[in-house]
Amino acid sequence: MEENLYLIYFAGILALGITAQWLAWRLHLPSILLLLAFGFLAGLLPQSPDEIIGRQVLFPIVSLSVAVILFEGGMSLRFNELREVGPALGGLVTVGALVVWGLASLAAHYVVGFSPAIATVVGAIVVVTGPTVVGPLLSHIRPARKIGSLAKWEGIVIDPIGAVLAVLVFEFIMKSGEGATWVSPLWSIGMTVLVGVVLGGVTAYLMVFSLKSYWVPDFLHNAFILAVLLTVFAVSNYIQSESGLLTVTVLGLLMANQKQIPVRHIFEFKENLRVLLISCLFIVLAARVPVDNLVQVGWQGLLFVAFLIVVVRPASVFLSTIGSSLNWREKTFLCFMAPRGIVAAAVGSIFSFELAHNAETLGLIEIGGTSEGSLVVPVVFLVIVGTVTFYGLTASPAARWLGLSSPSPQGVLIAGADRWIRDLAVLIKNAGFHVVLVDTNFRNITAARMQGLSAQCASILSDYVSEELNLGGIGRLLAATPNDEVNSLACMEFTHLFGRKEVYQLSPWDSGSGKRQSVSDHLRGRVIFGHGLDFYKIARRVTAGAQFKKTTITDEFTYHDFQQTHGESATLLFVVAENRLRIVTADDSFVPKAGQTIIALIDSRPEPPRKPANGAAEENTQDANPADESPAKSAELE
Repeated sequence: MEENLYLIYFAGILALGITAQWLAWRLHLPSILLLLAFGFLAGLLPQSPDEIIGRQVLFPIVSLSVAVILFEGGMSLRFNELREVGPALGGLVTVGALVVWGLASLAAHYVVGFSPAIATVVGAIVVVTGPTVVGPLLSHIRPARKIGSLAKWEGIVIDPIGAVLAVLVFEFIMKSGEGATWVSPLWSIGMTVLVGVVLGGVTAYLMVFSLKSYWVPDFLHNAFILAVLLTVFAVSNYIQSESGLLTVTVLGLLMANQKQIPVRHIFEFKENLRVLLISCLFIVLAARVPVDNLVQVGWQGLLFVAFLIVVVRPASVFLSTIGSSLNWREKTFLCFMAPRGIVAAAVGSIFSFELAHNAETLGLIEIGGTSEGSLVVPVVFLVIVGTVTFYGLTASPAARWLGLSSPSPQGVLIAGADRWIRDLAVLIKNAGFHVVLVDTNFRNITAARMQGLSAQCASILSDYVSEELNLGGIGRLLAATPNDEVNSLACMEFTHLFGRKEVYQLSPWDSGSGKRQSVSDHLRGRVIFGHGLDFYKIARRVTAGAQFKKTTITDEFTYHDFQQTHGESATLLFVVAENRLRIVTADDSFVPKAGQTIIALIDSRPEPPRKPANGAAEENTQDANPADESPAKSAELE
């Protein structure tokens, strides 16, 4: 029976974690808030995770999980982003980190009441932010490319720096009774950097060489990378304490920026694994924190969190970015991007146990009848909850107020810039939405720019578009090239950025051909405008005189009236309602309502024949061969 209870406990932790992630997605809340809430509820169970899992097993599992998370974070970084953010990033992770450490240590001492030694440890722990919370926030906010890249880099790079700093301070405190000096910490910093960079670099080279030489079969790629990652993390920590975090970050960074082998499948696997690990880790770590200890911290803990938000973060940002190219809006936005995550929780949990275990040796004081070493974890978790709540609720409104993001990106990235696409893009732009065209034909791009459109001459499948093109305000892809295979590949490429819901493509020319169709259904984006309405059918209709028209639906002129006026051939393409752009899909049964504006493709209707005076019908003299006519005019825009 006891074994079954253990099974239920472990399965329950996973179920709670995934439920919290789903609820956070549905409610548009930071997932870490619900994970922590579920974790605190799990802490009310009779047995704590330490008793069920065991502290000697739990902490290594946490450390290995953090290694996977930081490796995945490192794989999201690109060296080309450093051209814009390099100087500012250097200031944030050096000067900014020291400012946070110093001010947070003072606050921990004078506000919370920690002794100077423990206060410096707490100050070092809260230096970290973390990709587990910064990444999802940036995905939700979608800020301008420059400031988004800077926030992403800081959130990942600062984690190993803050963790190593906390370890060095902790070791210095533990050896303070042995006449410790600052020579030992400085030596440890040098060794940590040396081991992390060298071991990470060598491992990256060997991994790339092995995969490039096809020594590892495809089905073992992800397992092989995971095994190497965890092994090199453990070896690095064995050589130099806590250098493993830097090693795996360097490893992920180098793997992401090499061009010899594709790593998208590795990144996607680690991304899925990260979600699973975070879902379980936050619940388990939060369950270790007694609610009584959180209450015991009291108003001093809340004041400490407020001091970090109101004073420490702005001071670190503005002092560390003096002389950088950032403007005041970008600096202000960075002040709203310092939530703490899993690294702070993991490091705080490990150090709190060590401090409590060595309380007598270190001569720790008591705060409210509890050893200050035991209160490190409640304070750190209070910081996590407070910062995630504040930044999670305010970062997005702040970005919109500062003009660095749109509330819900409604812009469209269009693959293709042929004549009819340009005419349609002008209508979308005039409706108030950002449009970016990408095409390999320079003539099409030149024509698009002459029409006032933002256009880039590049392949939609190139690294330039996915990594360097500024996609601020863009929330969906519309693949509209003449090549159905390119359209499908573009949708697959941008699914990780926009999600499957927001990648669209024109209907393939052989839609409905069953198993012999050119592109399988599971490789496509959402088909737009109608099944069978491919690129060439639209182009032929426009050449024959069809027009893209924008019409406002009212109570007097309903959508039914619109259909009766323009006939069944009128094709609904887009619907604009409350500053939102809806792309009509082939399976969409949506009926526009009064107050909404529609964009439709309307065929030209021949004028009814006029009857001459003798009553006979007038003969239609139109040439039956349109090829002999002059080129058709561009689609008329209304």
